[in-house]
Amino acid sequence: MSVFNEYARYYDLLYRDKDYAGETEYVHGLIQAHFPGAQSVLNLGCGSGRHDREMVKKGYKLTGVDLSEEMLASARSAAQPVSSLAYVQGDVRTVRLANTFDVVISLFHVVSYQATNQDLLAAFATARRHLNPGGIFIFDCWYGPGVLTDRPTIRVKELEDDDISVTRIAQPVMHPNENVVDVNYRMFLRGKSSGNVREICETHRMRYLFLPEIRQLLSLSGFELEASEEWLTAAPLSFTSWSAVIVCKGGV
Repeated sequence: MSVFNEYARYYDLLYRDKDYAGETEYVHGLIQAHFPGAQSVLNLGCGSGRHDREMVKKGYKLTGVDLSEEMLASARSAAQPVSSLAYVQGDVRTVRLANTFDVVISLFHVVSYQATNQDLLAAFATARRHLNPGGIFIFDCWYGPGVLTDRPTIRVKELEDDDISVTRIAQPVMHPNENVVDVNYRMFLRGKSSGNVREICETHRMRYLFLPEIRQLLSLSGFELEASEEWLTAAPLSFTSWSAVIVCKGGV
């Protein structure tokens, strides 16, 4: 996920309309339903830490892991002087910490960035390795039936703040035999004071997943699937579900 290094500075601007507080409330509800009393949380792929800061408000102690040092620098800066937040640079597939946690979360489709079965199994092994007995793992991902029903299309997003304006064009290319979508991003960044324009091009490869393969990969990783539903709505997964949330528990 090193693709994020190039535009980490603009990440929060691009997603300033994302309802992190509402999403955190939803995840908090899942935690209370499946592991009431949980206190410690590991966030795999924490980005700039906005979910973490909301989780701390709920009383959790958070450790965030991300591959991008730029993202972590933003997270650490915004977290100060919060003492119940810690950050570690690492790959979600290989990082190993000394601590274990009541809950492991991986949000905003971090799991879908694991484009191969090997990557998925490695990320799941990381989650399993860091769970306390009885702990739960919560993640969201692109859901195959929804993606294939309402296929990705070209999208344009425009945002600005006092210093810069950003235009992002997302052009998807589907690979049906690999269950992945290459999202080709072109971003145009214009400095308002200078008028200078910079172009950034990146490709984000995203894996869409189906419930039977999720269940099998989790089983191979030592997890039992506890619940699955549509992200945020809690509706049963269906052909209209683009994003799924999965709750699983480590086997004894």
